[in-house]
Amino acid sequence: MTLPHRPILETRTLDWPDEAACAATAAALAAAPELRDATIELHGALGAGKTTFVRHLLRALGVTGRIKSPTYALMEPYEVGGLAVSHFDFYRFADPREWVDAGLRDVFAAPGLKLVEWPEQAAGLLPPCDLRMELAVLDGDRRRVTVHALSPRGRALLAALAA
Repeated sequence: MTLPHRPILETRTLDWPDEAACAATAAALAAAPELRDATIELHGALGAGKTTFVRHLLRALGVTGRIKSPTYALMEPYEVGGLAVSHFDFYRFADPREWVDAGLRDVFAAPGLKLVEWPEQAAGLLPPCDLRMELAVLDGDRRRVTVHALSPRGRALLAALAA
């Protein structure tokens, strides 16, 4: 089953000279009420900073304790302030149908924030996202992040980054 691809409504490019800039972006998103039921896809090479960004976002939302990468578990769930957050990592998927076999359809249908690393590994099966972040490694700790809004909710989140 292939789901429709949403058109890009708006795009913004961010430069992160260091990890503090990554944390600031995460804090800006965490303050946006539209984040509650958003789905955010994170694209980028190994080491681009996808998991680092998610950790900063979870901390900004109020998650305490250890924040693990879901590379082996596929999903790490969190509950903070009445908000359900699911952090996914599909890096190890060899076939997009593994997403269905893992029983994740119900998780994506439930309310809450979904943060998805390596979404291309489940290509065509994930519901459309609200925000797509493409992280590119520059020199040293610098990153260029292209953020695409793919829904009205995504557009509101993108506006929160500009505020």
